[in-house]
Amino acid sequence: MSIFLVGGGPDTVTSSEIFDQFVDEVLERGATRHRVPKIVLVIFDEGGSATHFLPAYTAPLESRMSCEIRPVLVCRDSLVESASFDDVDAILVAGGPTPAYLNALQTSIDAIASAIVQGAPYIGFSAGAMIAPKVALIGGYTMNGTEVCTEEWAEGLGEITLKAGLGVVPFTVDVHAAQAGTLGRALSAVVNGLADRVVAIDENTAVVTTLPDPSSIRIVGGGNAWTFEASDGQVTSSIRRAN
Repeated sequence: MSIFLVGGGPDTVTSSEIFDQFVDEVLERGATRHRVPKIVLVIFDEGGSATHFLPAYTAPLESRMSCEIRPVLVCRDSLVESASFDDVDAILVAGGPTPAYLNALQTSIDAIASAIVQGAPYIGFSAGAMIAPKVALIGGYTMNGTEVCTEEWAEGLGEITLKAGLGVVPFTVDVHAAQAGTLGRALSAVVNGLADRVVAIDENTAVVTTLPDPSSIRIVGGGNAWTFEASDGQVTSSIRRAN
């Protein structure tokens, strides 16, 4: 099964292929288990905000298939129980404050990996995409004191910050690439040796890979995936659109 890394929230997804392909894999997973698919949906909640944002994630799924969606709320300084990912057919991690998601899922990393290994597709939107890598870029807008993207996308952090992520893909991810101007942050992370490879994903775009071959990617949607990679003392860049 595949890992879908979406470069924005569901409100930016206008290409039906992203949800269509994810749903196809969820249905395939459910069929092998002879049941209606069970999806765990991890979403940030502060003051009841999850109630407002949940339909943007659930509606595109429920309009395409019969499924059982199990919301798991992430709050600041809380931890998600690993049992939340037991016996699931797919995992969806929503957008929001990237550091809060990563902190909350620290106790569930092994459970998430186990579910994916057993065949559950994963889809992460914005923050959910950024925390998926082995080395996760969680925010920041300056490098050595120089601004490399706008403070609006800093996640409350100053210097570009990377931490150990969920470990389901080998390359680091940034999102809202062209639309938010985070390309400078992605490039700076590689130039300054914080990451060997960063894939910056546009909104309305998903990078899709698989756990058996996570270095091989395909692009779905209407935008670009911008890759910056360090090799032999140089940094190379490439741009890919939908296959």
